[in-house]
Amino acid sequence: MNHHARGPQLPPARGPLSGAVAAHLRGDGPLPRPADAETADPYGDDLQLALYLCYELHYRGFAGVDPGHEWDPGLLAVRAALERRFLSALRADTPGHDSLDDALGALLVEPVDGTGVSHFLRDEGELWQLREYAAQRSLYHLKEADPHAWVLPRLWGRAKAAMAAVEYDEFGGGRAERVHARLFADLMDDLGLDTAYGRYLNATCAEMLTVVNLMSLFGLHRELRGALVGHFAEVEITSSPGSRRLAEAMRRTGAGPAAEFFYDEHVEADAVHEQVVRHEVIAGLLEEEPELAGDVAFGIDATEYLEGRLAQRLLSEWRAGRTSLRVPLAAEMTHTS
Repeated sequence: MNHHARGPQLPPARGPLSGAVAAHLRGDGPLPRPADAETADPYGDDLQLALYLCYELHYRGFAGVDPGHEWDPGLLAVRAALERRFLSALRADTPGHDSLDDALGALLVEPVDGTGVSHFLRDEGELWQLREYAAQRSLYHLKEADPHAWVLPRLWGRAKAAMAAVEYDEFGGGRAERVHARLFADLMDDLGLDTAYGRYLNATCAEMLTVVNLMSLFGLHRELRGALVGHFAEVEITSSPGSRRLAEAMRRTGAGPAAEFFYDEHVEADAVHEQVVRHEVIAGLLEEEPELAGDVAFGIDATEYLEGRLAQRLLSEWRAGRTSLRVPLAAEMTHTS
């Protein structure tokens, strides 16, 4: 029996780093030198895809790739070099708030005249743009909450209990059909998209890869547990109003009931989660480890920075009438706006 058959296919390379990592995983080439990461664009396609390939070994892996590569010492050394390049760039480039209170306060203010992706899709987005948005976001939403689960063993007391409670909701409260990753697959089905895990990896832009990789970077390192909590806070605090706008976009374009339901569900659930994360997860963490306040703020700010870069990419392409994807969606639209 082939125990390595499941999982998505390895994608085409986007440069020498990702090409060498993919070749090593296939068993037909050497790894890149860790030093090769030092001159790569930290937010570019090549480094981000190479890092994604390394991280995905800790989730579902790839078809034909030996699961033993998850702890391959040589590959881990390359991954560490890729992470250092990415993290050092984030620390240098991310606009930071003066304090955690300032960072949280900024998240709680909804601009009167918003100009983000959810505003665009609600007000003027077309169905093809909603389909692209879902394809891009599928890299995370088909494993929704999985990266955040890594932090649970690194917390205790109030923070651990509250984080586990939120994750329980994300995983459907014990009901498989209510797992949020399952609900997103239903949304994709409504939009005529392939629901296979990792299906749109090759089409996804580098800016989306950075957003997904950030979660794994924070989640897989105990020293970054505060940053992971900050990232999670940013996601939960901003999710409810953004999801309301996306639900309206789905209704306006006739995307389908499952597409509407996914975001309606997040409007309600994340309004509660936001309170729990702020008052129990963050407060509980800082009660035990007050020295992590700066890391929590960094997690918030870095997430905002990368989401801003993604929004700029999507909106600049869409407003010009172009696809935001590296490879246009092959499937024909099954709905009309």
